[in-house]
Amino acid sequence: MNLRPAVFLDRDGVLIEDAHYVGSPDRVSLLPGAAEAVAGLNRAGWAVVVVTNQAGVAKGYFTPAAVETVHEFLAEQLAGYGARIDGFYFCPHHPEGEVAAYRVRCACRKPAPGMIRAAAADLGLDPARSWMVGDRATDLEAGAAAGCRTVLVRTGYGAGVDATALDRVRLNLELVAADLADAVAKLGLAGLVRRAA
Repeated sequence: MNLRPAVFLDRDGVLIEDAHYVGSPDRVSLLPGAAEAVAGLNRAGWAVVVVTNQAGVAKGYFTPAAVETVHEFLAEQLAGYGARIDGFYFCPHHPEGEVAAYRVRCACRKPAPGMIRAAAADLGLDPARSWMVGDRATDLEAGAAAGCRTVLVRTGYGAGVDATALDRVRLNLELVAADLADAVAKLGLAGLVRRAA
C-alpha cells in the first residue's frame, strides 16, 4: 500500500478560535488564514486530518452528536474556501469526567497518539512523513509519539507557551509559527508533495 503523508491539526486554537468547549456551530469562528492554508495543503496532495480532545463530552457540556454537528458545520465553512478535511477524529474522554461512560483513561486523549494512529490506519497515512500542528505541548507530544514531526503555533494556547522550555528533540519540534498559514508557508507544505510526486 502506498501510504500518504498527512498534516494533522488540532482544532481549537489552530483551525478555529478557542472559545472553551465549543459544542454548537454558532461558536465556530475560523482563525484568519486557516481555511486558505488547508486549501493549499489539499491542492498539494496532503491528507488533512483534525485530531481534537473534546472533554466537554465527558464533562456533560454536550454530546458526541453535538461535536459531529460542529464538525459538519466547520467542513461547510471550509468548503467555501475550497478546503476540505479528510477526517475528523475526537476524543470524548476525560479521567475526571462527570459522565460515567466517558470517565476513563484512554489511548486517544492527547498527549496519547491514539487518534493519529487510528486516522493513519483508517485513511492509509504514513505518520513518519507527516506533521502534527498544535497550540499545546500535548498536541506535540501526541504527534511525536506517533512518529510525526511537529509544529507549535502561537494562536490559541500557543500564545502562552514558553517554546524555549520545550524539549525540541523529544517533541520532534521543527518550527514555532505565528499561525497555521505561517506554518504552511515557512515549511513549504503547499508545494512539497506535488514537487515530490
